[in-house]
Amino acid sequence: MSEHYFEFKNVSRSFDDNAVLKNVSFFVDRGETAVLMGRSGVGKSVSLKLLLGFLKADEGRIFIDGKDVTYWKESQFAEVRRCATMVFQSGALFDSLTVAENVAFPLEGRSESGSRQEIDTRVKGLLEMLEVADLAERLPADLSTGTKRAVAIARALAENPEAILYDEPTTMVDPLMAAHVSDLIVKLKEKFRKTSIVVTHDTHLARKLADRVIFLQEGRVSFFGRWADFERSSDPFLHNFLAQDALIPALDATA
Repeated sequence: MSEHYFEFKNVSRSFDDNAVLKNVSFFVDRGETAVLMGRSGVGKSVSLKLLLGFLKADEGRIFIDGKDVTYWKESQFAEVRRCATMVFQSGALFDSLTVAENVAFPLEGRSESGSRQEIDTRVKGLLEMLEVADLAERLPADLSTGTKRAVAIARALAENPEAILYDEPTTMVDPLMAAHVSDLIVKLKEKFRKTSIVVTHDTHLARKLADRVIFLQEGRVSFFGRWADFERSSDPFLHNFLAQDALIPALDATA
């Protein structure tokens, strides 16, 4: 058992001869937002997939909501993924469904979702909150990458999960859209206080969100703690990481 909502204990994962994660340990408490950072290829997205059972650890233990899920079967993870949902970098929307239909999809056919009218009301409210209500009848092919991310977040919230995992929510979009998506995620944190892990290399977003920072370097945790301590770190690699990102101006989408 674990007292934390998410926890890795000495987790390792390799792909053939490539050791992506090496004895990784960290935790996230209920209601906190942790930011998982590091250069490309250090195991950030792999960590999210391990948490939700899309991959299995080679060594170590993984806990969700206090339960040891290390050896759980796929059928058991189906319930986990309703409590802890993931916003994929691609958005992972259904191409043949409209924006509104994509957001409603997790609620369809479930008695606890309520009537058709109740589902439609919830979908409308989520689309308004994520500022995409005017696109309700559009198909994903008609949307920009950033807008797809906003729709994906609305869909993730549809089932009212306890936790949300974000995989690089501001990457591969223009700076203004990145700032807009950042502001939406910050707004959701302030409104719902859901347990969250945000994989990002964007220090501007991390500074706004992080209750804890998990920094991976060469497959290991080189920093785990509060943002203020992360910024004060004397580690040359961390200092260089922050300095390089500081050269990219932070944009305020509301300016």
